[in-house]
Amino acid sequence: MAGIDISKYAHSPVHKAIATKNYATLRKIVAGLPRLCNPAEIRTEANSLAEEEKADAIAAAIDRRDVPNRDTPLHLAVKLGDETATEMLMVAGADWSLQNDQGWSALQEAICNREEGIAKIIVRHYQPLAWAKWCRRLPRLIGTMRRMRDFYMEITFHFESSVIPFISRIAPSDTYKIWKRGANLRADMTMAGFDGFRIQRSDQSILFLGDGSEDGKVPSGSLCMITHKDKEAMNALDGAGSPATDEEVRQEVAAMSQTNIFRPGIDVTQAVLLPQLTWRRQEKTEMVGSWKAKVYDMHNVVVSIKSRKVPGAISDDEFFSSCNDNEAESEELNDILTEEERRQLEVALKLDASELSSENGDGIIAHRHSCYEHREIPIEDANDEKVSDLLGDSPSGSQPKPGRHSVEIAVRDEHRKGRDSKPSTFVSSESNNRRKEGSRENEYKKGLRPILWLSPNFPLQTEELLPLLDILANKVKAIRRLRELLTTKLPTGTFPVKV
Repeated sequence: MAGIDISKYAHSPVHKAIATKNYATLRKIVAGLPRLCNPAEIRTEANSLAEEEKADAIAAAIDRRDVPNRDTPLHLAVKLGDETATEMLMVAGADWSLQNDQGWSALQEAICNREEGIAKIIVRHYQPLAWAKWCRRLPRLIGTMRRMRDFYMEITFHFESSVIPFISRIAPSDTYKIWKRGANLRADMTMAGFDGFRIQRSDQSILFLGDGSEDGKVPSGSLCMITHKDKEAMNALDGAGSPATDEEVRQEVAAMSQTNIFRPGIDVTQAVLLPQLTWRRQEKTEMVGSWKAKVYDMHNVVVSIKSRKVPGAISDDEFFSSCNDNEAESEELNDILTEEERRQLEVALKLDASELSSENGDGIIAHRHSCYEHREIPIEDANDEKVSDLLGDSPSGSQPKPGRHSVEIAVRDEHRKGRDSKPSTFVSSESNNRRKEGSRENEYKKGLRPILWLSPNFPLQTEELLPLLDILANKVKAIRRLRELLTTKLPTGTFPVKV
């Protein structure tokens, strides 16, 4: 970032200190920040709120983004290649997952700029920071759950397509069974992963024991993963507060540097709900299970997949080929589809690819390719599942009625329907940041129109469900997308029984 204009950062003392490499000033600013207590000592909701106020004050100073490109001070330190400033910011508790205007976190910038030393500093600190954040939220989460009614519900998701009618047989699908009692939560599922056209099944459960175990051996706030076939139980938070070893940091940074970075996301910031109307111009209603619901279209929803070149990493084509050229996957696909259905699938996928390549001949992002599920970045980062993923960075009674409360999620692909008002776009842009060889960015955007069935009679409110989704969202990708949709402003007193 040669020739940086210091005047553009003058209003932000932290940015200015980093831009001018004034470590004495930066050290003074950090020293004046509130001091957070030991995370293990946060046990009450009052303590939780007090610590959260301190964390907000720290973030206001060292995570501000009111500068060009919406770069945090950590972004700026990364782009300047300043390891000293990076270390000082991470020790102070900087949020590495915040995105700049281009949608990249400071860690992603470090990986793409081949700043391995800086990437290692961030990786070394981010798990203890995530653990501290989890501990700050835990008493409030437990308190909220205790005040909620107990319930059992099912969340079913599957894919439907007007283009590929048999897509529901090869796309991932599952039914999540969720029990909530007191401050305890259990979620059962059967899908462990989805890679290529191979659905990996595993009968497993996630247990959140907000009240701890009855015998007192498991402390309050424990998160456990249970694999029923192997009869194994794992404490998902075991060692979460400990810093990673040098070898673990080295391996993690090396793994991130082997492939290009992909960031799938769904933007609902401009979303608007409009009711569907019957031919009599009356609002349309349908029954979903035993619930009477009004049907709404959600406009201005954009799904995007952004990729960025990591110097020295394998190409996108090589990456997709490695995901696709698996004989086991092909054999399983042959078992699922008839020859005619396989031909239809191939034609549909090639048609999508030709649309993209006609708009940009420099490369194709196969936006339906399941490899993106494997490489999914929390809209923050593209790491495989780790303890820090389980800690989560999501924003954050009466007796249950008998019977099952069911919520169905049907993801409809409206790619070919004329009612999609926004055409697909494929954008290539040059980074304005400090660039090294091959730092090209590509982005594919597609306007979607989800359909929501909203019921005023469902016994749960959306606000009650969100704390539970916070626990599951960073482990279960379908829940993560559902949570993003549910944070959209919905009509008061309604619950989405089907999406």
